[in-house]
Amino acid sequence: MSTLLDRFLRYVKIETTADERSTTYPSTASQLELSKLLRDELKAIGAADVHMSDKGIVTATIPSTIKVAGGGAGAAKGEPPTIALFAHVDTSPEFTAKNVNPQVIRNYDGKDIVLPNFKERVIRTAESPGLAELKGKTIITTDGTTLLGADDKSGVAVVMTAAEMLLKDPSIPHGRIRVCFTCDEEIGHGVDHVDLKQLGADVGYTLDGEAQGIIDAETFSADLAVVTVTGINTHPSEGKGRMVNAIRILSDFISRLPWQWMSPETTDGRDGFMHPYKIEGGVPEASARILLRDFVTANLRKEEAILENIAQALRAEHPRAKIEIKVTEQYRNMADGLKKEPRAITKAVEAFRALGIEPKMNIVRGGTDGSRLTEKGLPTPNLATGMHNFHSPLEWACLEEMETAVKMLIELAKAWGK
Repeated sequence: MSTLLDRFLRYVKIETTADERSTTYPSTASQLELSKLLRDELKAIGAADVHMSDKGIVTATIPSTIKVAGGGAGAAKGEPPTIALFAHVDTSPEFTAKNVNPQVIRNYDGKDIVLPNFKERVIRTAESPGLAELKGKTIITTDGTTLLGADDKSGVAVVMTAAEMLLKDPSIPHGRIRVCFTCDEEIGHGVDHVDLKQLGADVGYTLDGEAQGIIDAETFSADLAVVTVTGINTHPSEGKGRMVNAIRILSDFISRLPWQWMSPETTDGRDGFMHPYKIEGGVPEASARILLRDFVTANLRKEEAILENIAQALRAEHPRAKIEIKVTEQYRNMADGLKKEPRAITKAVEAFRALGIEPKMNIVRGGTDGSRLTEKGLPTPNLATGMHNFHSPLEWACLEEMETAVKMLIELAKAWGK
């Protein structure tokens, strides 16, 4: 599928980094460049109802190819349920995605991959599960200086390629399919402005997953805690008894987090964590952003209580400092919502098996747009697209796994059309 690779390489070269401090949607204007490109491509391949909102969300329709007695439209009148395919255009703010220079490695030799423009960065097979088994395949990497952006431009390319194949071949039996490209997924706002009524789907799938054959049916529940310490600044020569150094107090706060048993470095499986990932500020004010994560939503309150206990202790030690904690809800575990529409999973399993692939049910130590969509009432599991090591300059993708994702979407359309 040369068109799939061509699309992917074209998309990753458009810088679309999200900005979690922005007050706009999308958070960066550069995301609109890719949204406009996708809008125009959807029109060019013959999609119907192509629309780009003022928020940069692109939607389109792949009309049903199934004839319904009486000519009725919609599931209530005899048509199969409408499915929606989602992918997001933005990339993570955790590393730069400006001036992406993708490297295409054909007939991969199964060994460690040294990234050409930053040779100290090496994609090691020992640290990348499944990489060595892809010997002989086509691997796409960064040059070592940026993200690749496979999260989620592999998903975007997969959806676009599948849409084109379905539109070009009316002999494939399928119901109405909606395509939706969102912005700002990486900062938890991907579906803030998705109008589910306008979308008109019965079930959804995000194309935002990892290795071939994986179905993500459960995610973390997630909140964001921002800890802000306000101190008192003076000239250091006159600091005795007067200065209150917010940097020192915040550093002490971070050091008291239970990293030995509640950090990403020390947990796996269904363990939750608290993850401080950004600190900024100076003597008068310093803040830290901390991710709160757990598969059991109620446990987020326990994590919040830990933060408050640390703050209370530091307030007693530094009575002239002000320590505030603001917690914002981000997304919730999709597992509960998926129980309302079990076919969302069974049809995906059927599609993979039609390709001779036994799917693997997976829990996500993170979240997707599907977490929020499911919470809002549209059952939306997440499907594999062949992306790996995302949010890192060691990111890579496998073309053949992306091709399988395209074929799986064709089979998924057939499964829902039955």
